Amino acid sequence: MSEAEELPRTIVRRVVKDKLSRFSDDGDISVHKDALLAFSESARIFIHYLSATANDICKESKRQIINAEDVFKALEETEFSEFVRPLKASLEEFRKKNAGKKAAVSKGKGNETKKKRKLEDESSDKGEGGDSQ
Repeated sequence: MSEAEELPRTIVRRVVKDKLSRFSDDGDISVHKDALLAFSESARIFIHYLSATANDICKESKRQIINAEDVFKALEETEFSEFVRPLKASLEEFRKKNAGKKAAVSKGKGNETKKKRKLEDESSDKGEGGDSQ
């Protein structure tokens, strides 16, 4: 397996420790390297399986790009329907955060555009004034 196919170890470790610490009284969980590798490999296989199923759903709809609905249907087809509701909630939260960021960026770009136009107008006014003399 190439390194490109592996999930980032630090993220896998963080997720596993976070989830396991919820079930521990002391919160200090130690996870053996082999266990982390098993979690990582399991997640990778799950992602591949889910992706392949979503891709099949997408192709059946005669489309080339997998969308969120394809993933939700794939979860149901692979008998992981209990993930659909929390995943939809996470996606909605992500979209709201992104919409706020996009609005802030657009607002900033709008101000930049206004400034550019103002500078262009001022320079063209000066140019016209210089030609009339």
